[in-house]
Amino acid sequence: MAETNYTVNRQFLKDSLRKRTDFSVTDQNRGVPAPPIQKPFDPGAPRIKLAGSEKWTKVIRNANLDTLVSSRKSRRNYAKEALRFEELSFLLWATQGVRKMAGPGTAYRTVPSAGARHSLETYVAVLNVEGLNPGLYRFLPLSSELLFIRELPDAQLSLSDAAFGQKFVGSGAATFIWSCVPYRMEWRYGPTAYRVILLDAGHVCQNLYLACEALGAGTCAVAAYDQEAMDDLLGLDGQDEFVIYLAPVGRAKVHLNGGE
Repeated sequence: MAETNYTVNRQFLKDSLRKRTDFSVTDQNRGVPAPPIQKPFDPGAPRIKLAGSEKWTKVIRNANLDTLVSSRKSRRNYAKEALRFEELSFLLWATQGVRKMAGPGTAYRTVPSAGARHSLETYVAVLNVEGLNPGLYRFLPLSSELLFIRELPDAQLSLSDAAFGQKFVGSGAATFIWSCVPYRMEWRYGPTAYRVILLDAGHVCQNLYLACEALGAGTCAVAAYDQEAMDDLLGLDGQDEFVIYLAPVGRAKVHLNGGE
């Protein structure tokens, strides 16, 4: 096999760097306080309390785990049907909900994360959800709220354009967009942080797949997008926070008519 950059880049997939890292100089071991586990926000900004489990358990159609796992697939075709507010609440809980606070800088959530650092933030481009005005929101897991950020004129086109023309990205009822705040992981793991950040993103999106199946909805993970355009769409600086993964969600046609 000819020598290429592939062989160099493959090192990113390995954990060999851990053996060459001096963890005594990470900010955690230097006594620097842990960064916030949730991105700060203006307390005067509009917020919407999400539905609790007493509401969203009523909209779950199938909680049989073997059925959810066996039927899970990427679904790109969505019906022109709104998601219920309770359904969106369930999806947010399933992907980044807090199960238990374990201290001022640590939260145990519904998905695993290296060192419980949870470096991801969840943004939702709402297009067709009952009870919500269309626009861009951010999930606040500590209080189980949606923070309204701004309207998204021509949202479907904007999302598609920022995803290199993939029209299905903006064709569902909502599009989940996960950003990364890398310092949350760097604080503990230094230069070994980046591999586990991507592993964490996979955990989150798989939970979204299974939760969508439980609702008769569908999703499709998207890792191909225009980085700068997607960061701009969310108003991120592209350095201390940037988009890392996204997935549209909508009522899946396969669940409505029994076949695709």
